[in-house]
Amino acid sequence: MEHRTTPPPNVIDESKKYSVTVHTSRGDFVIALVQPKVAPETVNNFVYLAKNKFYEGLTFHRVVPGFVVQGGDPLGDGTGGPAYKLPDESNPSKWPRGTVGMASSAAGVSGSQFFITLGDAPFLGSNGVYNHFGQVTSGMEVVDTIQVGDTMRSLDVSAS
Repeated sequence: MEHRTTPPPNVIDESKKYSVTVHTSRGDFVIALVQPKVAPETVNNFVYLAKNKFYEGLTFHRVVPGFVVQGGDPLGDGTGGPAYKLPDESNPSKWPRGTVGMASSAAGVSGSQFFITLGDAPFLGSNGVYNHFGQVTSGMEVVDTIQVGDTMRSLDVSAS
């Protein structure tokens, strides 16, 4: 994938629903992405990165029991990502268990690092910092077993 300094070009059809199957060293899980109009740049970015094999071979670098599993950092230590930041697309969500959000911090990691909540986290919805862009629809038992260092082998994008 080329080195981008701005968010990627549009690769999604906003009239379609997208899901992503994440194949990991622990097994597979499926993320249903929110309707593109809810978080268009975040959904487009995740689909773009998945289709361009950005996540293949990356690890889950953060696991906080009962809270989150996080991955998508090309450096593997929580400080890496693309050379761009996504805009704030915070949207209404109660952040139940299995919610997928884009990580955000002063380090500028709001471009490729994503997290999955391991428990309900309604407080994430009130801070206006994290872009909610999906929900695990199957394989949450796999997400529950992920440990630091586990690998994302590939991601398959489907549209309907």
